Amino acid sequence: MIRLIALALLFLTVTTLHAQESCELRGTGDLGIIVERASGSVQVVDTSARKTLFKIEDLGDLSHASAVYSRDARYAYIFGRDGGLSKIDILCGKLVKRIMQGGNSIGGAISQDGSLIAVSNYEPGGVKIFSSDDLSLVADIPATKVSGGKNSKTVGLVDVPGQRFVFSLYDSGEIWIVEMRDPKKPSIKRFEKIGIQPYDGLVTPDGRHYIAGLFGEDGMALLDLWHPEKGVQRIMDHYGRGEQKMPVYKMPHLEGWAMAGDRAFLPAVGHHEVLVVGSNDWKQQAHIEVHGQPVFVMARPDGRQIWVNFAFPDNDTIQVIDTETLKIIKTLKPGKGVLHMEFTPRGEAVWMSVRDEDQIQIFDTETLELLSTLPAAKPSGIFFTSRAHKTGL
Repeated sequence: MIRLIALALLFLTVTTLHAQESCELRGTGDLGIIVERASGSVQVVDTSARKTLFKIEDLGDLSHASAVYSRDARYAYIFGRDGGLSKIDILCGKLVKRIMQGGNSIGGAISQDGSLIAVSNYEPGGVKIFSSDDLSLVADIPATKVSGGKNSKTVGLVDVPGQRFVFSLYDSGEIWIVEMRDPKKPSIKRFEKIGIQPYDGLVTPDGRHYIAGLFGEDGMALLDLWHPEKGVQRIMDHYGRGEQKMPVYKMPHLEGWAMAGDRAFLPAVGHHEVLVVGSNDWKQQAHIEVHGQPVFVMARPDGRQIWVNFAFPDNDTIQVIDTETLKIIKTLKPGKGVLHMEFTPRGEAVWMSVRDEDQIQIFDTETLELLSTLPAAKPSGIFFTSRAHKTGL
């Protein structure tokens, strides 16, 4: 009997050691993931050591993938373009669970308390909400019916305080607020006729204001989430008046929310400009002429710089703007296909995916010099765990 107990203890010890060897025994504060869009995989990276820890494969179509993190920043939830929703363990480098929740997905969000994952869909339209624990379906919220009997595409999905999600309806020109305090009885507030073709949305860092960009007309739609009874306000109407609108090769992204002091910096649709907007009155203060059509306009965490990348054919360029002078202080040429940027939590470095170079490039944000590179197969989205503790990301 004693021998059997000893053998059992030895087996348990070996099993435990094997588990420890295959999983990282560490905190997650300096970890992140890099999407490899062509191969349907992600790299788990250490931003302090600037190295790859794991590669997780078989995640489907990641051509427009985004991700959010659990509250403990151990699990990442990846929203694939094919409608797949994947939960991965970044300490063990493995896929925990994957479901096909729709036909064409365009992003998602995690609730304020971390218990719910919401997914925004082009096909079949609407938003589905799942348990963050086991990815079981909690609520299925179809969008407004449009011509042809289809549900409107949903875009710009974000989490906001009060266990709520906010999103826009591209085809029907609406903003919806969904409250999930009682998951069995979602409460929905609808705001109609907000503008033509809202294509993306963002929320201010404090979770108060939701802004939807409009693709079908100049201007943006603003909703004060402290006072939704006031309805939707149009801001920056006719910001491109008198200028020739350019063809749009890639839709701008509003997610990064470039906020510096009491000003916001936003991409102008169809113009080679970054708009400077006062966050007190939401009126345009200035515009900055840039190299091309901006895609991401992102603020360094301290608000001192704005980093901008561009749509094709100018997607080999990054421009850095000084937020005090509103001047471009550096133009970088990392290579073709700069798709995404992500700042380290305190902003000493920025990581950028350079798709056509199969490379991640890491720049010092003070010297603006290249620090290091990492190989990656057609990289796109970069998502660090610091997002776990921010509203709307």
